[in-house]
Formats: sequence, structure tokens, C-alpha cells
Amino acid sequence: MVIKVKTIKAILIGAGQRGNAYCDEVAEIEGAMQIVGVAEPDDVRRTEFQKKHDLDDAVCLNTWQDVFKKEKWANVVIIATQDNMHYEPAMAAIEQGYDILLEKPIAPTARECMDIAKAAHEKGVKVVVCHVLRYSSMFKAIKDILDNGEIGDIITVVHNENVGNTHHAHSYVRGKWAKREESTPMILAKSCHDMDMIQWLVDKKCLRLSSFGSLSHFTKENCPDGAPPRCTDGCNIKDCPYDARYLYYEGDLGWTRATAAGHSNPTDDEIAEALKTGPYGRCVYQCDNDVVDHQVVSMEFENGVTAIFSMSSFTPDISRSIKIMGTKGQLKAHQDNEDIIISDFATRKDRVVKIKVTGGHGGGDGGIMRAFCKYINGDDSISGITEIDISTANHMLCFAAEESRLKGGQVVEL
Repeated sequence: MVIKVKTIKAILIGAGQRGNAYCDEVAEIEGAMQIVGVAEPDDVRRTEFQKKHDLDDAVCLNTWQDVFKKEKWANVVIIATQDNMHYEPAMAAIEQGYDILLEKPIAPTARECMDIAKAAHEKGVKVVVCHVLRYSSMFKAIKDILDNGEIGDIITVVHNENVGNTHHAHSYVRGKWAKREESTPMILAKSCHDMDMIQWLVDKKCLRLSSFGSLSHFTKENCPDGAPPRCTDGCNIKDCPYDARYLYYEGDLGWTRATAAGHSNPTDDEIAEALKTGPYGRCVYQCDNDVVDHQVVSMEFENGVTAIFSMSSFTPDISRSIKIMGTKGQLKAHQDNEDIIISDFATRKDRVVKIKVTGGHGGGDGGIMRAFCKYINGDDSISGITEIDISTANHMLCFAAEESRLKGGQVVEL
């Protein structure tokens, strides 16, 4: 099939880190997409985005509502607002006939997820959800190996998400995803990637699951004696791994500085002011967070296939690792290296597949933008496109897991 490529005109709603990441990838896809507008309430972020993409004042708007006050003026809307702010702009975009690239998770409730999917079908628009791991070099290669039957029929999957202790402290204790009611549960906010990934790799229906997890460490009960409410209030607790005075000056997560200051490339003076007055300078043991810091989900799929997913914040690295056990062999992979190791039961030998990992999310950010542009241009042959129906179905695993966790691990039938 010959696909006639046209330049897609896109409007970004929400010029935070994820929105910028997707739009930055556009420059690498020559002629495929043009950013023609932005809606962002923060003046600094909106101005930075405007300069980066050379936009006129007239198309740089304050709110998502402003986008839809006039007749449709682009092909696509990219929605990259906070988790609990996806539903309304998505429904408005669908109503006006925009195709959508929607940051995960779809929405904070199962009903809202299904409403978006239903509305998209009724209006005949395309909605792709940003499960970027599917488009990463490593997981695309794993999927190909499984589909080729090299390890036989899948029997068991063990998948770990290593959130990283300082990443958790930044995003899920001090940050915008710290409170379940103001954002979404951790299993949805952080791990809907992983639940989607497991479902995609197993390629069978999940029949039932159970889940356990809690907030164990980042609590007031674990606060060191004498620690003030803020790290900047003269805290003298030695060797605290979450000392904001270290993390936002010398830590290895450079992107957290921009979040703390509210704009890119902040100075040390701006960071100092942000830590004194904003949420990122607070003691991690004296915040108002309530999302879990570790969780495990046990799943049973059709044909007796089982899977275990474990999310833990108590790791030094931010990565994912997976082991898939089949009837003919085993596959192991870890994002921290570029090897996929396949062990063959018959030959008793290992085969190593080298993966070249480049770009955000192991190449997933660029991968999803390339796939999205092709999909919008009518190429329906793209493997594993995360369109709204598939993503909604896999979100239901997250909602079921949270239901089970809140009921003490009770088995939930799907």
C-alpha cells in the first residue's frame, strides 16, 4: 500500500516536560508534522514553547478551552496535561473532529476512559495513547522474538519496574503525582506502561488478578528526630538520601531542576528560591503524599499463562527488567544494558541480541511520534499501535489492581 504523506498540523495542550518531549521529536521527522499552536496557562512555559517553535502570539493560548472556541484549525491535538485533566480536552477535541495523541493515563476513572473510547468511535476520530515503551528499541525487539516463536509458548512473565528512590521522592512524594485524589493511583500514573506492556507481550486475555502494596517509608512515622519541615530550614540530618539541597544542585536527575523551578535551564539562585518556597524543598517525611511506594500484581491469563509485576521505589536506578519463560527457552532483558539474552533449552546455548538504545524512553518518544504520523496519514499496518480501544482495555488491569490492593489483595475477576 502506498501512503501519501501530508504534513500534519498539531496543537499542543500542556507545554510541560512530556508535551515538549513529543514536540521536540517532530523536528526529527522531516515534513511529517508542524506545530501550529499551544495552550498552556503558565506564562513562562508558554513563552518558551512559543520561541522554540516560532509561533505567533495569536496561536499561543492560555487554556485548553481557548483551542476549541473557534472552528477546527489543525488536524491533531496533543494532550499532555496533568493526569486528571485529560478527560475534558479530549472530549472537546473529539467533538470537533480532531485526531488525538493522548498522554497516558487516558483518564483517572474507568468510566472516563470508556467514555473517551466510545466518543472517538462515534465521531470517527483516531486517538493514540502514549504507551511509549511499546515503541522503544528493546521492547519492540522482544515482541519480535516472541512472535517468531523462539522461546515457544509463553508460560510465565516476571516484570520489574525500578522507579528509583530519588525519582519517587521528586515525583510521588514532593511532586504532582503524590496524592491519589489529585492525580491518579501509582499503578495508573506510573505503571500503566507496564500493565500495557505485559498484556501486549503475552497477547492473551487477562482473566483475574490480585495486588498488594502500600506506602511504607515516606511517612511521618519515619521522619528523623529534629528534621525541620524543609531541607532548607537548616536541616542537619547527615547522609539523608533525599536532601533537596543535594538533589536539585548535584543530583543525577537533571530534569528535576526544571520541574522545581517551573521552567527550563534554571539558575542556582532560582533553584534556591524554589526550594525555600515551593513543594520540592519539603522534607520527604513530612509531605502530604499518599500513593504507594511499592506494589506487586499477580495475573492469570488465558491458557494458564501467569505474570508477576513488581513496582518498587527502593532502587538506585530508573529502569525496567523482564524475564519471560517459555516452553522452548527463556528471554531476559534489562534497560540498563543493550543485550537481550535468549536461552535455548534444546541447544543449551544462549543467543545475545544487541539493542541500540537512543533517545527518550529508550527510543520510545521518537518511535511513537513516527508511528503516530504514519497512522494519522492512513497507514493502518503499523504493528502494536496503542489506539484508544487497546489502551482502555489494558487500563482496566490497573483499575482492577487498585481495587484488589484496597481490598487487601482480593482476587478480581476481569
